[in-house]
Amino acid sequence: MASSITSSFQTSNLKSVFLGERSRIRVSSIPATRVGFLRNTIKCKESRIGKQPIPVPSNVTIILEGQDVKVKGPLGELGLTYPREVIIERDESGILRVKKAVETRRANQMHGLFRTLTDNMVVGVSKGFEKKLQLVGVGYRATVEGKDLVLNLGFSHPVRMTIPNGLSVKVEDNTRITVGGYDKSEIGQFAASIRRWRPPEPYKGKGIKYADEVVRRKEGKAGKKK
Repeated sequence: MASSITSSFQTSNLKSVFLGERSRIRVSSIPATRVGFLRNTIKCKESRIGKQPIPVPSNVTIILEGQDVKVKGPLGELGLTYPREVIIERDESGILRVKKAVETRRANQMHGLFRTLTDNMVVGVSKGFEKKLQLVGVGYRATVEGKDLVLNLGFSHPVRMTIPNGLSVKVEDNTRITVGGYDKSEIGQFAASIRRWRPPEPYKGKGIKYADEVVRRKEGKAGKKK
């Protein structure tokens, strides 16, 4: 008798939960409609830098071999390998143009980057680049001894830096350093390694800074008013 009462009670609970007899909830058997997704094609804008042509001087030779580019000039020779997203072409007038091979966001980024790198190579082997630094501080001075740049920056011993091949270093008034060459990236790396020995501090401005660098100065701690 007890088992039958229990089974009937369980059955009534199950019906009330799933069919909504007690809570008066109506269960609908209407199938859900399909949800559609729209695919929007992203159209990348053409790079303003990448679409600019690259003029080639008469004393510069360009060699195109697939995705490899070699540039020869009076100051030296440089090479660059292009990714598959961009290509380089040369028209009848000798002007170089960098174009996108595919329409993707990465191709749009590579378009402007490799146009700039190619232009730097052409200008580098024909005219060259310079990066100037300045030493600020009492007793700070620089000299060139053979293939070494010697820096006196207040350490217990002078700092010696070997000048890389293809670069030239000049020192004026013992405080102005000029790094020159035809490879812009190597010039920037060597100049940054010089500056790294004594970056300019923000209170008195002492250190090694680029000639066109603006050092933001901080105000020192004021003494207590009496």
